[in-house]
Amino acid sequence: MDMNINFPNLNIYLEHVGKSINLFGIEVAYYGIIIGIAMMIGIFCVQHEAKATGQNPDTYWDLAFFIVIFSIIGARLYYVFFSWDNYKDDLIRIFKIREGGLAIFGGVIAAVITVFIFSKIKQLSFPQLADTACIGLVVGQIIGRWGNFFNREAFGDYTNGIFAMLLPINAVRSNEITQEMKNNILNIGDVTYIQVHPTFLYESLWNIGVLIMLLIYKKHKKFEGEIFLMYLIGYGIGRSWIEGLRTDQLLLPILNIPVSQLLALVTVAVAVLIIGITRKNLIRKGRGDENAGDS
Repeated sequence: MDMNINFPNLNIYLEHVGKSINLFGIEVAYYGIIIGIAMMIGIFCVQHEAKATGQNPDTYWDLAFFIVIFSIIGARLYYVFFSWDNYKDDLIRIFKIREGGLAIFGGVIAAVITVFIFSKIKQLSFPQLADTACIGLVVGQIIGRWGNFFNREAFGDYTNGIFAMLLPINAVRSNEITQEMKNNILNIGDVTYIQVHPTFLYESLWNIGVLIMLLIYKKHKKFEGEIFLMYLIGYGIGRSWIEGLRTDQLLLPILNIPVSQLLALVTVAVAVLIIGITRKNLIRKGRGDENAGDS
């Protein structure tokens, strides 16, 4: 397998990008290392946010323990469910996470459910927990997407744009190679390449923008939970666009449309609706309080 990854229009040529590292005789995938780093930095960001908003940081250590476990399970189940044909004849592969196959949306859904259950058990405010945790979540997504870089996955169709990425054809899964890619194959020396959209990079950069937006917007939020809803809007808009570029889309059975793209659009619509209704109610309440004061 050829191990180089190149960005020709940026004049970036990486001669050897491995998929794993040998630690004391054990092969450890960079994918897993990146995900682990993303989780740890995300947790520390949540700790910082908790302190800054006068909350008990220890609460979020407890919460993080459950989020990490159930998010990984949720991400894997989501991926396996919508790509069942790849696993139905070899169920053991379901547990081989080192091969890749964690769907971010599945992890986000599992994380939200975990936070909700945790808030009920601990009798804490779910909206406040969600506002605080989503800062760490988006930081984790920014970093975690680079696991796809080492795995040569989560890319889009052919492009010759500024960020175009060259991958050796023998380093990617054959089912993710489209006819458009085949029509634009490049042969350099004795290596055959496909040239694609690095959608993992697009999502990482987009999420940096989402993070900046959240950090600015949190100073102007009107109610608990609004930052989390803004995260859903920001991430959902980006994901709906980026998902449309990818060649490894998870499709809804029968309808045969990208499930993550549909879910992203629905999430955006619901979040916008909730913010609109809540802000409208706050305005009405404010007017009511003013009228009560005049009487």
